[in-house]
Amino acid sequence: MSFPERIPLTEEIIQARRARGIALVKTCRWGVFVRLFIVAFELFGFFLYNSSSLLYDAISTLFDVVSSVLLILSIRLAERPPDTHHPFGHGRYEPLCGMQLGIFLALGGFGLFLQQIHGIYYLEKSQYIDARTWLFPFIVIILLEVTYRKIVATAKKEQSPALLSEAIHFRIDGLNSLFALIALGLAALIPNFAWLFDRIGALIISLFMCVMGFIAAKQNLNQILDRIPEEEWFSKVKRAALSVGGVKDTEKIRIQSYGPSAHIDIDVEVDPELSVEEGHKISQKVRAAIQKEWPQVQDVVVHLEPYYPGDHS
Repeated sequence: MSFPERIPLTEEIIQARRARGIALVKTCRWGVFVRLFIVAFELFGFFLYNSSSLLYDAISTLFDVVSSVLLILSIRLAERPPDTHHPFGHGRYEPLCGMQLGIFLALGGFGLFLQQIHGIYYLEKSQYIDARTWLFPFIVIILLEVTYRKIVATAKKEQSPALLSEAIHFRIDGLNSLFALIALGLAALIPNFAWLFDRIGALIISLFMCVMGFIAAKQNLNQILDRIPEEEWFSKVKRAALSVGGVKDTEKIRIQSYGPSAHIDIDVEVDPELSVEEGHKISQKVRAAIQKEWPQVQDVVVHLEPYYPGDHS
């Protein structure tokens, strides 16, 4: 009699893990190219028409370019396999990078907000805004919406929540540009107050940067502090465990999820008369079933419990 061999990862799981990194990096690169074009386009509009709304929208987009570049780096670092000093892998690189970028975005937005408040009270109030300036954010909104829909389609096809989050980021950028469009549209309709509408638009964009930076920092901090994920992941793990022959029920499920990695502890209930060897085989099948259902799971610790009918009533 020999010790039962560990069930190896299937090629399907390995490919799914690789596909995540490839899809994320490809999406981030696409985002960098689109956003760099937007920054150049809106800075051109700022120098042409001297609009604060266009300048602040360009600055906000520039933050996103830096975010995407650093995210590519953190994705690569987070994909590094476990080693002696990091037995659970390097997945926390992603949320750590995201938290720092969120803080940076919030502080930058707050600084821009204070600058605009100063401008409203102390700077020249006869600024002229060309009636054609609104065309710049209008074109940017169309470009961001097309990019958003492209990334959403890929995210749904790959079943990747990370890609979906990146798509939502583009939708947020579109809202920033919408604020600029409204402000510049009002400036074109009421030229006597063009300076005020332009600066109000810039104020809204800077406040939006503060709020979104705070939300991004909080979401990433939740992963670093091991906040429990959404209920759908617990249901996915439970469903996979119950699909294994010999598993009567599940009890406790604990999930740590951060970056590209997830680690799971689960109690499964089996026939109390089973041998240790049979129980071990079931635990191996449970691990394999969970990883097949959720390829990003790096490891599963299975605790075997005796099953008794009515035990949970």
